[in-house]
Amino acid sequence: MKEDFLLKHLSLRKEQHAFRELRIPAPGMTDFCSNDYLGLARSAAMQEAVHTLLQARPFMHGSTGSRLLAGNYVWIEEAESMLAAFHQSPAALIYNSGYDANIGLFSSVPQKGDTIIYDQLIHASIRDGIRLSKAQAFSFAHNDVHDLQKKLKHAEGNIFVAVESVYSMDGDIAPLADFSALCDKFNAHLIVDEAHATGVVGEKGEGLVQHLNLQCFARVHTFGKAVGCHGAVVLGSAHLRNYLINFSRSFIYTTALPHTAIAAIMASYDLFPYMNSARQHLSSLISQFQHAGLNALPSETPIQVVLAPGNEVIRQLAAKLQDANLDVRAIMHPTVPRGKERLRIVLHSYNTTEEVDQLIAILRS
Repeated sequence: MKEDFLLKHLSLRKEQHAFRELRIPAPGMTDFCSNDYLGLARSAAMQEAVHTLLQARPFMHGSTGSRLLAGNYVWIEEAESMLAAFHQSPAALIYNSGYDANIGLFSSVPQKGDTIIYDQLIHASIRDGIRLSKAQAFSFAHNDVHDLQKKLKHAEGNIFVAVESVYSMDGDIAPLADFSALCDKFNAHLIVDEAHATGVVGEKGEGLVQHLNLQCFARVHTFGKAVGCHGAVVLGSAHLRNYLINFSRSFIYTTALPHTAIAAIMASYDLFPYMNSARQHLSSLISQFQHAGLNALPSETPIQVVLAPGNEVIRQLAAKLQDANLDVRAIMHPTVPRGKERLRIVLHSYNTTEEVDQLIAILRS
């Protein structure tokens, strides 16, 4: 086969020290890498809860079709009702992943003549959804209320403002109350991705929007982080739910999640709201790391960032930590801008103060 055009791009990646490879973590390494903030993905209590749910009624390992064909069933609608109730939303629609949810939402709702204004550090899944939309789109400076206001003054049609509550590569929190007030002022529709807030932000892990008692057009909660399983949900009005069922291609043209996945979602939502001690311990680890005097970005979330510009520099620093049995990964250009290469360190409720002390000591050396 003639694949020179592929090799050209792969060679360039290697020259830039940015070549990505799949790897399996060595057994026994201390996890400072995964998004399993509360440890539910590995939890025996979670496994037992899922097993109990699956024993209670017949289930299939496959859903056998899309929701609009053979793939709709009682459990998935029960789960959507539960999610809507927990998150105090009129309605909920489950998607197969956070990527699918953002693609489906942003590609179908904004129309030609509308305007999407998005934070410049917004997740790639939202950017891809925006590219598929017919609306015009502009970014605003990260978490900058004044720049958002400038962009809103010139927006046309239906206006959509897209932000995350917690940003996955910086670990910082959006000024959502200010953004919400601006959206009200300019009659804009606020859309918030709560992926990295679900489970860890708020008294019960309900997310930042709900914690601040704000209203918005749509929220996306994903389950692959602190919830410890798979899938995502779009929360909003009943009208929005019906619209997505009719026009969201990533919902319409995909096989639905099976019973086993839905059981995991329901089991997790029975567990994480009551994991207050786990969230308190996680908060203490965050404070321990933030007060260590490192070159770390300010963050009140499990995502901690140490900058070390240059792909090769950051790869070597990550390798040093991995040699010490600490699973920390380098985030390189082009995932982040050149000169903003970093270690993305993730703290978990199952990490210990001693493990964090070891991490800090190596980063200081």
